[in-house]
Amino acid sequence: MKTKLNGFLTLLLVLFVQISFAQEKTVTGKVADASGPLPGVTVVVKGTNTGTQSDFDGNYSIKAKPGAVLQFSFIGMTTVEKTVGASNKIDVTMIESAEALDEVVVTALGIKRDKKSLGYATQEIKGDAVSTAKDPNFVNSLSGKIAGIDVKSSGTMGGSTNVVMRGYSSLYNSNQALFVVDGVPVSNINSNSSDQSTGRGGYDFGNAAQDINPDDIESVNVLKGGAATALYGSRAANGVIVITTKKGKNRDNKGIGVTINTSVTFNKYNSETMAQYQKEYGAGYSDYYYDAGGPRGGGFFVRDLDGDGIDDLTTPSTEDASFGAAFDPSLSVYQWDSWYPQLGDTYLQATPWEAAKNDPNSYFKVGSTIFKSVALDGANEEGNFRLGYTKLNQEGILENSSIIRDNVDFGGSYKLTDKLTASAKATYVKTKGKGRYGTGYDSNNPMQAMRQWWQTNVDVKEQRAAYFATRDNITWNSNDPLTDLSPIYSDNPYWTRYENYETDSRNRVFGNFTLNYEINDWLSAMGRVTLDTYSGIQEERINVGSVDISKYSRFNESFTENNFDFMLNFNKDLSEKINLRAVLGSNIQTTRYSNILSSTNGGLSIARLYALSNSAGTLLAPDEYEYHRRTDGYYANVSLDFDNLIFVEGSYRYDTASTLPTDNNAYSYYGASGSFLFSSLLESNAIQLGKLRVGYAKTGNSARPLSVYDTYVLGDNVGGQPIASLPSTKNNNNLKNEISNEIEVGLEMAFLKNRLGFDLSVYNKTSEDLITPASITGATGYTRQWINAGEIENKGVELSLYGSPVKTDDFEWKVNVNWGQNKSEVLSLPDGLDNLQLTSLQGGVSINATIGEAYGQIKGSDFVYVDGEKVVNQDTGYYEKTASTSENLGSFQADWKGGINNSFRYKNLSFSFLIDVQKGGNIFSLDTWYGYATGLYDFQAGTNDLGNEKRISIADGGGIILPGVAPDGTANEVRSRYDYYAHGEGYTRAPNAMHVYDASYVKLREVSLAYTFPKNLFKNSFIENLTVTATGRNLWIIDKNTPYTDPEAGLSSGNVQGYQSGAYPSTKDYGFNIKLEF
Repeated sequence: MKTKLNGFLTLLLVLFVQISFAQEKTVTGKVADASGPLPGVTVVVKGTNTGTQSDFDGNYSIKAKPGAVLQFSFIGMTTVEKTVGASNKIDVTMIESAEALDEVVVTALGIKRDKKSLGYATQEIKGDAVSTAKDPNFVNSLSGKIAGIDVKSSGTMGGSTNVVMRGYSSLYNSNQALFVVDGVPVSNINSNSSDQSTGRGGYDFGNAAQDINPDDIESVNVLKGGAATALYGSRAANGVIVITTKKGKNRDNKGIGVTINTSVTFNKYNSETMAQYQKEYGAGYSDYYYDAGGPRGGGFFVRDLDGDGIDDLTTPSTEDASFGAAFDPSLSVYQWDSWYPQLGDTYLQATPWEAAKNDPNSYFKVGSTIFKSVALDGANEEGNFRLGYTKLNQEGILENSSIIRDNVDFGGSYKLTDKLTASAKATYVKTKGKGRYGTGYDSNNPMQAMRQWWQTNVDVKEQRAAYFATRDNITWNSNDPLTDLSPIYSDNPYWTRYENYETDSRNRVFGNFTLNYEINDWLSAMGRVTLDTYSGIQEERINVGSVDISKYSRFNESFTENNFDFMLNFNKDLSEKINLRAVLGSNIQTTRYSNILSSTNGGLSIARLYALSNSAGTLLAPDEYEYHRRTDGYYANVSLDFDNLIFVEGSYRYDTASTLPTDNNAYSYYGASGSFLFSSLLESNAIQLGKLRVGYAKTGNSARPLSVYDTYVLGDNVGGQPIASLPSTKNNNNLKNEISNEIEVGLEMAFLKNRLGFDLSVYNKTSEDLITPASITGATGYTRQWINAGEIENKGVELSLYGSPVKTDDFEWKVNVNWGQNKSEVLSLPDGLDNLQLTSLQGGVSINATIGEAYGQIKGSDFVYVDGEKVVNQDTGYYEKTASTSENLGSFQADWKGGINNSFRYKNLSFSFLIDVQKGGNIFSLDTWYGYATGLYDFQAGTNDLGNEKRISIADGGGIILPGVAPDGTANEVRSRYDYYAHGEGYTRAPNAMHVYDASYVKLREVSLAYTFPKNLFKNSFIENLTVTATGRNLWIIDKNTPYTDPEAGLSSGNVQGYQSGAYPSTKDYGFNIKLEF
């Protein structure tokens, strides 16, 4: 590692010394088209890296030697070349290109290709699409901007993001896209525990791709289908996100350029995505604790708290619900703040029985996200460099939560000789987290209590004051207010934040070193070595006095991946009308991963001392895991261009993988595609581009490490003797890799001088030999075995549409629309199975693969229906529900997703906004499953259809009528009880289906307003450019169907989706950005 870093630093020094500028003259001029000045035209000195762009008035200035050729290029325009002569002024008028959109995109293995020649779907966005309205995880900024990609954040600070293209193709393997940065595949591992991803508690530590700094990104190109990704082999089975980072620019003899970029964003919780509480009833599951003789009954514990021999009314401390006594300010009650001697002013003081002034919505503070970056760059004919540093400081909406991330990024290239060019890329990332949010059904997740099990009489700010006054766990939920003040179910929420918190840190380096040798004018050789390595630690704490057993645990992990690439590149005109491009190469990939988890046993001996040596009991053996993996690959790619009219391409890759049986570890992937540029045959001023394309590919997923040969699991020694056991799942030495066959057809069109265009794709992908754990007889010593069985089909449509409805010299309006629909169907499973349970979740639901249904079926109990109407039991007034808990309740996959981006430019002022839409997809809420039963929510108080209070007895006119029908189909008129927790809307009576919601949404995802100051303001200063931008993210959920939550909120990235448990509210993000260049 040290050697590699020293090499990078040496190359940096060479670049700084060598970038000197020969004596040149300044050439100026104006670029225009038929309608007037043309801003944004790229002007370069041909054959060099020297370049600039025309400003808003079409003016440019560049240094060049006499005899040099200036090249003027702009999308949709014919490239113009002018030779520098005696004059210092060159004006250019550009015309529309007959070959519209001759843009170059980065494809597999970093190969640059003309987009018009590709026979498969790709979509590119520029870096400002992810760096203007910044998100700490740049992946979240892709949502709504790329057709056919499903991007979903878990909704926690520093949490993971699910990125799936064209549906879920594997039952148990990863379905996440591959990320490639400047040709380097980078790890996107999610190290969250299985308990965390299934809602049983833990922290979401995020996925590794979020280490990529948005300020360093030049462009993002998404390769969606197998024909586009086959050269990467099995790692790219789920699509590839190709990221190209910024390079150094020539500054026309002005020396090294400096860019300073600062953005500040404030994060305010969205109250529409948080529980709203009723204010009429307090603690309890009903009023049956004690009859106080009032008109509404009692609902209190009776304790002689002050020792005067008279029983006192006390809140039922053990109860974590709000179906208790009606609030009555005239009634004095001993509440939680009167139980603790440490609270001198309130100890043994009864207070009025009323709703809390500060409910859990007061728990959230305004968070902040601050990016500070500086970059140095430069270039000349010999090379270029860029060195950037970015610091992220993020504070969450929960107290004692923060993430600090430092990114140092260097990239450069240098021509060692006329034929040999060296380039290097190195990125160092240091991340430190503290107080990430606890997730799922866990005491370290305050939302679990606040959304599901809460007393509406508890004032959150008073809980905060009590904690800071004592630093004790002053909980509202003690075992007994007189004899045992320890927590029974819930801690003080601020004790949770300041005592039971996690910390984590990770150091990461990724980059590459490349040599490229131009053998002749049509053949070059490239050698590349890449590195992605990181090590990290995650520490978790539970202090003495918490509801859970105190503990300290530490999880250490390390990851290193190396790639060794050699590639021959061919580019030769075989005739005047036939061009051949080809790649022949090899790749060796080695990966090493290990982790170790150790924890105290039986609690901590000393409070607040977090060390393994502070274990109350004898330390148990740690959990350890390690694997080494190697894949050797050989690949070829051939592309033929026939008269710029027909393009044909083929790819082939042959791999041997160490994760497969040694005698059957080789497999091949291949793809073929073609495109027909029929617009070349048309003599039409209206059509600038018409391309029909078709592609086919065979790709797949390799087996997980350590899935082939059986191994033992070592346990704790007994009597000094080692103990080993077999795992419950048997490995399989006949395992094969998963296979996907995909066909894709597309049409690309551009009209009206490129003012209107679209890219349409239709695909069908079938994945088979899916690696699946099948149940086997326990007589074998195992309960399951990995086998190849199962088949999934994904088919869909993707549409990207762009237009410029209005365009003048000073004003332009652009519209971009992205839309994607994927339909999934499980075609087969292991023999004898119609359904495969992928995971079981709390609340009685599960996530499944079911033959004939979409992947990700939520199963649980359903309503009983008559003619499509829900049946109500005529004796109880509650809904009838199915005896089976294996009813299909819908898939978590969306019906379709889309985005509409509008951007407007008037002179130096620009404004844009993005509407992000999802239609369909289902989600089960454990929060309403429990929370509706405990009577927390605002609709659960007030009056019924008779004008009486819902919560009084039916005999007194209370209760509610659930909408539905009697078994004979007539409208239900039977009233059901609503005076205690076991009513018809919560977990005790309701079917699971009642708490499965449509996850559709329409969101105002991004807004930005930017002003670029005119350059003439700075003509006598060092400032080259100054832009000020106001930004917003997630400012408005225009429409949703999930009550009290954001439909995107989840637990983790991965295959378990469609489930909420202790979900956090989403945030509205307001910010500004200042970018200064000199």
